[in-house]
Amino acid sequence: MEADIEAANRELADARSTGKPCAPLRGRLLPEGDVEAAYRVQQLQARAWQGRGERRIGAKIGLTSRAVQETFGVFQPDFGMLTDAMAVGDGVEVPIDRLLQPRVEAEIAFVLDKDLPNPQLTTVDLIRAVDHVLPAIEIVDSRIAAWDISIVDTVADNASSGLFVLGTTPRRLADVDLRL
Repeated sequence: MEADIEAANRELADARSTGKPCAPLRGRLLPEGDVEAAYRVQQLQARAWQGRGERRIGAKIGLTSRAVQETFGVFQPDFGMLTDAMAVGDGVEVPIDRLLQPRVEAEIAFVLDKDLPNPQLTTVDLIRAVDHVLPAIEIVDSRIAAWDISIVDTVADNASSGLFVLGTTPRRLADVDLRL
């Protein structure tokens, strides 16, 4: 199994460097539904990025809307890391040559001023940790050919992360109606 995890990592890295998407990983290198193995692939990528000097500056949650989940047949969110190399400045031209199959999503970025206390968060814990929110544009991307993804494929592919742009006008959480 470890050899397959390393092979999946290599295929994703090759897709990034060559600009040519790879075949889905599920059922070929990673067992269908084995989200734990997919996160192990993601961790290998993260170590490689950090080894090249990229800094982890955030996290992302993908597949949060029912509509997107239905589109891909994936019915749980996925989680990935954001690095400084994925950030594009507000008003800066997006380096399209770094992307394979980009799609754009409007997002809200929650900027924390303290670490989250533990995995069993309450709403109050989360609200206390948020310093402000920013408008954001997420440019999702997939190293999997034709976006033929399952939960295993997207998790292994760092939650289909590409690039992101943060707005420059912070708003306090108390000034935003989160229901809207």
